[in-house]
Amino acid sequence: MPYKDFDETLELNKTKDKIFQVSCSRCLGDTRHKVLQSVEVSGSWTQGDYQYSIEYQIVQCQGCESISFRQNSTNSEDYDHIELPDGTWDNMYYDHIEIYPGRMSGRSRVKGDTFLPHQIKLVYDETHAALSNKLSMLGPIGIRSLIESVCKEKNASGTNLKERIDDLVVKGILTKNSADSLHTLRAIGNESAHEMKPQDEESIALAMDIAENLLQSVFILPETARRKKKNDDLAI
Repeated sequence: MPYKDFDETLELNKTKDKIFQVSCSRCLGDTRHKVLQSVEVSGSWTQGDYQYSIEYQIVQCQGCESISFRQNSTNSEDYDHIELPDGTWDNMYYDHIEIYPGRMSGRSRVKGDTFLPHQIKLVYDETHAALSNKLSMLGPIGIRSLIESVCKEKNASGTNLKERIDDLVVKGILTKNSADSLHTLRAIGNESAHEMKPQDEESIALAMDIAENLLQSVFILPETARRKKKNDDLAI
């Protein structure tokens, strides 16, 4: 009992062997996960009616067998009063589920990200982590920062990001269509950074697709081709 005003209990393996649908970072979708071990902490505020419950679970994908950590919390203040089919009313309590490590359902990391320049890979890693943890404002800001880092790496000229993106077209690094797509990402990043506007999941996924295509075309594919040529030359 860590605080004198709380009455708290702990129960081991209450949900062991239970199956949950969890987004799998390897299978790239929601799959059946089995609880291997669990700890449930439940308690109440001794001076009022507040109750809470937190489930900590080690779960394993029943497809690829990868291990993750699942946390589910509920409390007596977070609910909706709903009408049941028989005409009576009941409380529907909300689950707050977190998965570690964070992941995006259906999305893996861009293939060949180890070929990215060091600074750009740092930005990519943090952006991917933000999106994996559903940070709908920080994620788009990270995507915008990715574009900034590409412009810096390629010594693009201009007083603002729009001009630097256009200069990549002049340098032959980007096509006009690619630049137009990046201008859309720039606008999304501006909304998140300056207007504190979160973006919807579909828009963020599309923005990340465009950003990763940029990384592939500018860095990953050229480096892959260079290494293949080097290996072919050595084999002669």
